[in-house]
Amino acid sequence: MGSYYSEAHICQCLSRIYTLRRDSILTVSGNRQKTGKEFVEGVLSLAHGLLQLGVETGHVIAISAFNSDWYLEWFLAVAFVGGIIAPLNYRWSFLEAKLAIELVSPVLLVTDDSCSSWYLDLQSHSVASIKWHVFMDSPPSNLILTENVLTTETLKFHSPKKILSFDCLSAPEGAALICFTSGTTGKPKGVTVSHSALIVQSLAKVAVVGYGEEDAYLHTAPLCHIGGLSSALAMLMVGASHVIIPKFEAKSAIKAIYLHNVTSFITVPAIMADLLSLLRKKNTRKGQESVKKILNGGGGLPLELINDATKFFPKAKLLSAYGMTETCSSMTFMTLYDPTSRSFNQTYQKLGEIKANSAPNPEGVCVGKAAPHVEMHIQIDGFSHIGRILTRGPHVMLRYWNEIPTQESDSAYHGWFDTGDIGCIDEYGNVWLVGRAKGRIKSGGENVYPEEVEAVLSQHPGVSSVVVVGLPHNRLTEMVVACVQIKGARQWIHANSNHVNDDRELVLSSEILQQYCKARNVTRFKIPRIFVLWNKPFPVTSTGKLRRDQVRREVMSQLRMFHSNL
Repeated sequence: MGSYYSEAHICQCLSRIYTLRRDSILTVSGNRQKTGKEFVEGVLSLAHGLLQLGVETGHVIAISAFNSDWYLEWFLAVAFVGGIIAPLNYRWSFLEAKLAIELVSPVLLVTDDSCSSWYLDLQSHSVASIKWHVFMDSPPSNLILTENVLTTETLKFHSPKKILSFDCLSAPEGAALICFTSGTTGKPKGVTVSHSALIVQSLAKVAVVGYGEEDAYLHTAPLCHIGGLSSALAMLMVGASHVIIPKFEAKSAIKAIYLHNVTSFITVPAIMADLLSLLRKKNTRKGQESVKKILNGGGGLPLELINDATKFFPKAKLLSAYGMTETCSSMTFMTLYDPTSRSFNQTYQKLGEIKANSAPNPEGVCVGKAAPHVEMHIQIDGFSHIGRILTRGPHVMLRYWNEIPTQESDSAYHGWFDTGDIGCIDEYGNVWLVGRAKGRIKSGGENVYPEEVEAVLSQHPGVSSVVVVGLPHNRLTEMVVACVQIKGARQWIHANSNHVNDDRELVLSSEILQQYCKARNVTRFKIPRIFVLWNKPFPVTSTGKLRRDQVRREVMSQLRMFHSNL
């Protein structure tokens, strides 16, 4: 007799939410509050509307919007009908967004006010695959709704109010999400993430961080990022409540913590730095005792921020995670501070012992141990204990969108995924990061690829050659810095120089190059903060390959005057 088997699906959390939080508040988003019953009915109503519209399994739905309860509804409704959601970063320029849209060919695009500047561009640069454009809230006043231009509410209008079934559909391969990252060229690459990967990632966060139904989770990270999405899903799975702010601002985040007794949130170093900076100014601990769990990703926290975090959030367990979009967020976790331990110093004493007693003892950063579902391996090159960090397990992406997956027999690593990072694993199972294989810069939780910025700057008529590197920064993790060689008789001027009347054809400065980047639609976080005049050849290997690490070291040496910020 045959047996029935149900594939993993993120919408399997809906029945739990519907019963566990039926009459209690599940989401707080601006002036809207929804119970578990209202939220689930909203998801299923939207799902019914999508089916009536003609959305089929495997169809891609692109979304660009601020965080909201509606965003969560869309995420689950698309998955419920077997669609694949593709979140776009609202911080992108229209050209970057268009590249992503053309890559995944969505049948439907959902937007809100966060990308209102795209509307005219979308009309003049139409994408053939898009059949419908849905406004998450109200459309612009000068736009007339047609059968192809809708709102979320019009999609829900004709949907049945009574829940008939929680039976959901699946896309081919169990794909749930296309989350964008950047390749070595800087162009968006679509990481295809499965329902299984999202679920095991959620369970890992529940197990390691300790999320539970009593939590009130503050959405500090954008839902277009894998970290924000995976943490949101973990909280949906356990039935926790959600406090949602449109985008991170320290003032609104602190206010939300006070008003709603927030117990948990996630950070990147820039978010943590901004929160602590504001709290120092306020010099108050009112309401902060409610916070019990803080998970940091997107780069290691400097010791100064860790110390201050334990002072301003004294009851919070502080953890750090290492991961990437291709591995559905976190692969390793490390507890930085646990208030239930005997003392704060013991936590750091243990970390110190780990580094001192580790056989590899690398000059790197410890990122903790692998999550229960994650396998990790070091592909050693030569006789060194350091090599490429590889991983495998249900957390790894299905593939990059529109790319044929590599056959295991053809892979040099036999089923292992190459993270692109360099490091080692010590005898205690701790993973140490030593460097990045491709020079990727992690700034403010965002990936910046040097080659992309270099390609833009090298087109400036006054630039002969340029190398972009990342330097350590207390708030951003890394700061983007450009080293430039200038052409001909041009003169380099500094910010405090009085060259107002100079011929701009004969001078060059940081401000001029920053404006040049902005004019060519380089996203703000990718624009170099500091430009260094480079008066000698860039170092290369015997084969002519750029020695980017040597450039980085020399720039750090030149910028000692900025030591407090590096």
